Amino acid sequence: MTLDTKATVRVLKERHPEAILHAEDPFGNLVVTIKREDLLEVCKTLKTHPDLDYKLFLDLCGVDNLNRNQGPQFQAPYHVHLQGKGPGGGTVQNHRFEAVYHLYSIDKKHRVRLKVPLEESDLSLESVTPIWKGANWFEREAFDMFGFQFKGHPYLRRILTHEEFVGYPLRKDYDAEERHRLSRTYEVVDIEEVLAKPKEDMETGERMVLSIGPAHPATHGVYRFQVVLDGERIEECQTEIGYLHRCFEKMCETHDYNQVMPYVDRLNYLSAFMNNVGYCMAVEKLLGIEVPERAMRIHVILSEFNRIMDHMVCIGTNLVDLGALTNFWYFFQPREEIYSLIESCCGARLTVSYARIGGLMWDIPKDFIPRSKEILKKLPKFINDVDKMNTRNVIFRRRTVGVSDMTAEDAVDWGFTGPCLRAAGVPYDVRKAHPYYGYDQFEFDVPIGTRGDVYDRYLVRMEEMRQSIRIIEQALKDIPEGPVITDDKRVAMPPKEEVYTNIEALMQQFKLVMEGIQVPPGEVYTYTEAANGELGFYIISDGTGHPYRFKVRPPCFAVFQAFDSMVKGGLIADLVAILGSLNIVAGELER
Repeated sequence: MTLDTKATVRVLKERHPEAILHAEDPFGNLVVTIKREDLLEVCKTLKTHPDLDYKLFLDLCGVDNLNRNQGPQFQAPYHVHLQGKGPGGGTVQNHRFEAVYHLYSIDKKHRVRLKVPLEESDLSLESVTPIWKGANWFEREAFDMFGFQFKGHPYLRRILTHEEFVGYPLRKDYDAEERHRLSRTYEVVDIEEVLAKPKEDMETGERMVLSIGPAHPATHGVYRFQVVLDGERIEECQTEIGYLHRCFEKMCETHDYNQVMPYVDRLNYLSAFMNNVGYCMAVEKLLGIEVPERAMRIHVILSEFNRIMDHMVCIGTNLVDLGALTNFWYFFQPREEIYSLIESCCGARLTVSYARIGGLMWDIPKDFIPRSKEILKKLPKFINDVDKMNTRNVIFRRRTVGVSDMTAEDAVDWGFTGPCLRAAGVPYDVRKAHPYYGYDQFEFDVPIGTRGDVYDRYLVRMEEMRQSIRIIEQALKDIPEGPVITDDKRVAMPPKEEVYTNIEALMQQFKLVMEGIQVPPGEVYTYTEAANGELGFYIISDGTGHPYRFKVRPPCFAVFQAFDSMVKGGLIADLVAILGSLNIVAGELER
């Protein structure tokens, strides 16, 4: 264990000696298994102890161990590492379910994965929302997908499926082909209760409930808000999502590791290649594979081009929703040129599937570097022109400055990462804090805001595009020569000419196509700085050709759960401005 993980285990042993059942440090990720009855106290210690400081709640997911040990290297029932005596002296028993919490300390730069075993007959846990506000939607998701019951949760109801849905989709005994139709409409707020509230503090003396979306241009056709209005001012708001949910994680768990690639493209489809990179990193870590340097450099270049495109769409659509249509169309040209560059690499423009576990599909074209440099020459003009049109524009500033202020403390408590967190003044960027694929070789700055409002989110994204240009310029100077895919036969297809002439190469291709990549048993959580923040992949392998458990940590899911509190007290026109500034991408949000 590292010094950071040892400190965490030491403090927990001192404060809660009977709570810890197991502790280990696979792949540099501390994993601590605790008793369910000690969950709240352990979480309080993790957040408030000065030596730990786990203030950022990243993710919560369920794991169903029903079929976990059917892989060739497993014999014992259920979860193999939960055996014997734990550090606290208690006996660790087999359990079908686990609740898995991912926590991070921004100041200490260390992480912990907290596991709570659950018996099938009793899936109740204490809600940790009193400790981290950011646990709210993640607990609702675990309730929706696994049936976990969180005692004390403020609003425990389904979030990704509808009210008439039967069963829990991510349990292993749930049929992936099962469908449940919704036969009725329903409300997400109690209208009678709302209208019965006293009117003493009202401005107009008249209260109404209004549904906004999902069939509304400003909600992009996939979200619904029920707001309680006092005139134009919002008293309450309740957000409903799930209109685009396709149970991405279930699909990944029923397909092999290579077949998962097109699915991850469709998370944040505005910057699809960054999803490829994040997913491949997780599997590469499980396999212990080193990616060739040339492939890593191309990953960085294309990821930063993707970041620029993503920010252009976010800023452009936010301005469209506020009435400034010109900016969106103006940003089309540079985006199209970047799309064409990506198309020259892999034949696709939007959902690219260009990355491969261990590298890339194939090498970049010969004219990639000059084309990239030509695009980089043009980008500053487009960014600067949009800057001139808006940054000091009186109308734009009145619509954005001071709208939905977010303090640094609140942003962390809600689980914000990415531009929305940095706009609140917190300089956390995975590329700086935990460099990957050689990001520590490049000079770039991390822009931060002061108020965390709509205006600061705009400014941060504008500056991040300029910083991405800096990174790409440095990365293009000396792209290493060499292969773009590992030569590890466990994952890489053999050259086609060898397949036709060599029986071993033919067998290698046959096994990869028919059985898929065989990933050793284990689990890992990896993270990258995607356009919306920390994109995390938590993968459990049981030694077979497809993931046993596949969980993605979508950055905008954590951000969007704060929306109801952000719009409260504002005008209904502010709701549209705030929504656009958060850059909610439905594919990533709902999976």
